[in-house]
Amino acid sequence: MFLTLPTLLTWARIVAIPLIVGVFYLPWPQVQINLAAAILFVVVAATDWLDGWLARRLNQTSAFGAFLDPVADKFLVCASLLILLDEKRVAALVAFIIIGREIAISALREWMAKIGASGNVAVHMLGKLKTATQMGAIVLLLLDADVFGLFHSRVVGT
Repeated sequence: MFLTLPTLLTWARIVAIPLIVGVFYLPWPQVQINLAAAILFVVVAATDWLDGWLARRLNQTSAFGAFLDPVADKFLVCASLLILLDEKRVAALVAFIIIGREIAISALREWMAKIGASGNVAVHMLGKLKTATQMGAIVLLLLDADVFGLFHSRVVGT
């Protein structure tokens, strides 16, 4: 279960996080850094959908995969928010609320599992919508650019 393709994709998502962070330390123009970070984030975030789809399709779901997948998402979101905070593209209060929520939900799931009620906090469609919206906003905030003269990504991301 630790070396199935879906689990390897989840591990790859975790391993790729320093690449997204590291882009901001390259001696490139800011526009290139922003674009590279946004593209990397999209590719890495897409593995969230892909690993779940593959796990179901290949019948390789596991308790470990179900544990690791949200952990990888939380690492990705928190690392990105910290970079955005450092770049002054997100307010500290917003980062605090999002990271605090992630910690609280993780603690709730842990507690519910201990009392044998983990089914009561199963993934819901609203949670998937929250994740998709959050990931989309982070991409726009990482990009921080005028998009085809239509809108500025930081405004829409915020």
